[in-house]
Amino acid sequence: MTQKTYKVIQWATGTVGQAALKYFIENPVIELVGVLVTNPDKVGKDAGDIVGLPKTGVLCTDSEEAILAMEADAVLFAPSMMTPPVDMVCRLLASGKNVISPAGPFLPNKFFPEHAARVEAACKAGGVSFHSCGIHPGFASDILPLTLARLMSRIDCIEVTEIIDKKRNPMIYTEIMGFGADCDELLANPRRGPDTYQHFYSSMQMIAEGLGVEIEKVTTRFEVSKATADIVHDYGMVKKGTCGGQHYEWTAWVQGKPLIVYHFYWQLGTDLDPLWEVGEAKYRVRIHGDPPMECHLMGQEEEDGRQPFYGIPWTGLLGCTVVPDVCEAATGVVTHFDLGVVKPQGLVRR
Repeated sequence: MTQKTYKVIQWATGTVGQAALKYFIENPVIELVGVLVTNPDKVGKDAGDIVGLPKTGVLCTDSEEAILAMEADAVLFAPSMMTPPVDMVCRLLASGKNVISPAGPFLPNKFFPEHAARVEAACKAGGVSFHSCGIHPGFASDILPLTLARLMSRIDCIEVTEIIDKKRNPMIYTEIMGFGADCDELLANPRRGPDTYQHFYSSMQMIAEGLGVEIEKVTTRFEVSKATADIVHDYGMVKKGTCGGQHYEWTAWVQGKPLIVYHFYWQLGTDLDPLWEVGEAKYRVRIHGDPPMECHLMGQEEEDGRQPFYGIPWTGLLGCTVVPDVCEAATGVVTHFDLGVVKPQGLVRR
């Protein structure tokens, strides 16, 4: 069976970008043609060197103009920032490249109509498509619950929970997110602002649309837990009495009741008060109704008997596996509903 190949550019090589880059190098239906890096030490290096693979002949560049001038079918756009530059997304689209982004903007989204209008216009100018995806939002918070809903007779409430032990799964933004800060000060000024839920609204709306209902409002809640001892982690130390755990909760209300609830439990180990969740890092979907259901998404056990947290590489892989479908899709913003059942290619190989 002869498979079509797609020329792809990887934009940025952080943790998400490296997972994507490795996928593109090894997948036979992908031809890697360019890599954009932001670390000066990576400029000029072979793409294979970045992820410990044989040389590819593709050298990394920090020139955005060089990337824009390249001929490619798609760009996996994964800048390491909370708010990606929509200007660059639009420039890439207008240059005739399909863009798939796990960094957002997550569209369609009623809170960002100006972004949607600009992206749609850029898609038309370039005759291409834009697709936003990821693990949460983008899979655990929408595709997975809707897929599980097919096994339900009645749904009362859907809870999607992200659980991460940030001591076992260290991340560079631990301090930025407020771990080690005074609990009262953090409660008064959360590092995730009160409007952060808006960036996840597309996933909530997807569930609501799939179930044939309308969201009336979204409410938020934030609480912290205190470290009961000094906690040493890979990027420093959290002192006893300061913030060692955070719980964000966003709830979409339908027909006067909570229908979709997103939880984020981020904890540094177990020396915490309160300790909300005990167990391995995972995504958990609970559907209250008839029959009640629970599904856990996690990595397989490692040698120490524990499951690793794959949320970050999964964020990149959700974009990688959809490249052929997005490249063949109609012009414009392409949603999960538009794509239907995605058909990953090149995964089965010797």
